[in-house]
Amino acid sequence: MKARKGILGAAALAAGLFLLSPVGPEPVARASTAYYVSTTGSDSNSGTSAASAWKTLQHAADTAVAGDTVYVLGGTYNQKLKISTSGSAAGGYITFQNYEGQTAILDGTGLSVSEGEGLVEIDNSSYVIVKGFEIRNYKTATRDRVPIGIYVYGSGNHIQLLNNHIHDIKNTATVRSDLSGRDAHGIAVYGTETTPISDLTIDGNTLTNLVLGSSESLVVNGNVNGFSITNNVVHDNDNIGIDAIGFEETAPSGYDQARNGTISGNTVYNITSVNNPSYGKTLPNGNYAADGIYVDGGKDIVIEKNYSYNNDIGIELASEHAGKATSNITVRNNMVYNNRYTGIAIGGYDTDRGSTSNSRIVNNTLYKNDTVGLDGGQLLVQYDTLNNTIKNNIMVASSSNILIYNGYAKNSGNVVDYNLYAAPGGATGAKWKWKNTSYTGFSAYKTGTGNDSHSVFADPLFANAAGSNFHLTSASPAIDAGYTEPSSVIGSFDIDGEARVLGTSVDIGADEAN
Repeated sequence: MKARKGILGAAALAAGLFLLSPVGPEPVARASTAYYVSTTGSDSNSGTSAASAWKTLQHAADTAVAGDTVYVLGGTYNQKLKISTSGSAAGGYITFQNYEGQTAILDGTGLSVSEGEGLVEIDNSSYVIVKGFEIRNYKTATRDRVPIGIYVYGSGNHIQLLNNHIHDIKNTATVRSDLSGRDAHGIAVYGTETTPISDLTIDGNTLTNLVLGSSESLVVNGNVNGFSITNNVVHDNDNIGIDAIGFEETAPSGYDQARNGTISGNTVYNITSVNNPSYGKTLPNGNYAADGIYVDGGKDIVIEKNYSYNNDIGIELASEHAGKATSNITVRNNMVYNNRYTGIAIGGYDTDRGSTSNSRIVNNTLYKNDTVGLDGGQLLVQYDTLNNTIKNNIMVASSSNILIYNGYAKNSGNVVDYNLYAAPGGATGAKWKWKNTSYTGFSAYKTGTGNDSHSVFADPLFANAAGSNFHLTSASPAIDAGYTEPSSVIGSFDIDGEARVLGTSVDIGADEAN
């Protein structure tokens, strides 16, 4: 059901050379330098003012050292940029950014694409910032070539990708009969070494109009340990929006798992694989399998305060590799609505996949997902789920009346309670499937499964559901009706950044009513 293939080929580790002086005075700290790049500049200039700017980004990258900032003046640069030098904790970041108030465009039109290459690359480097660029038009129609807007690989730490607009990165090749050969990324971070990529921040970026094949809009893959993916807008792409991946042999065994991360405050919409040839046409109208937010084999990750809507799947926790688990993921305080297949999914999508274990889905609002009638419901519990907690969620069914759909009997230790349900068919017409047994009616479901003994079936009384405003009105039965888990589970703040518990108990859903 999922189609994915990683970047072809591994990055070589760049060697570092350090000159040590055994005797003599302490070195004097070097003053930081501001450099400038302009479409009308020359690499023979000093580069130290707008009037004496350099011409090429790469000349700047080959010159800048710790503490330096490269300001790129407005204009279109039909160039690649590869950063292979590190800043340092003592010396500061190496920063590449647009000149204030001007639009610096890195345009890949006509530039060659290798089997995995970024228009901007950060190669085994640390203390690097890339900020404020428009990155566009990096494309190929050749199989097994992988264009990437920003590509970070190898190892490194303290890397920040901030406020970039990445669009029209595309692979339009014809896929093989096995659906392979067509891949691209907007932002890709691949930890390929035993030393991880860490202290990674991806904040405030926009990624749109990407043709990705079997790859992802924004991905952290392999040995990435400690990351923050926040406040990004990802929309109108033909495969997964945000993904944290493990077990794809990106990094050496024992290190090959994205972990210890936060995915927060993002808005992801209009993500669909329905016309993506890398998925084939397994349904009459295509394959609705692209997640807004996905953890595939990652662990120890918090997904909170995101809006995920009009995608194929709102949020998914799964492992595509048999015998491997996505584990210790907390999905909390998210608004997930109008997604085509389902709102939130856990477990392997078939019996050849791995599992989801020891994860928490708490205080989310799921509204009328399952819009194309594929029986995904609001919560899709797939193959091999173990010791997961599903509490304090609002689930409002679509016209299918399906709230939870669990078509597999391999399901143990999962706790489902303190939720609020609603459906067009009311309490007697609502539907659940649990351990491959179907139930119609709230009472029959609770009796048959033992789930949801403290849950309620009621209209949640949203402020304006038709206008996608799922905040609670003062009369909502969700207020003070949840189970108040520790803040480490439910978070300290709701989706609006307000205190998570204001009354006698936590409110059910993503919003804590004032």
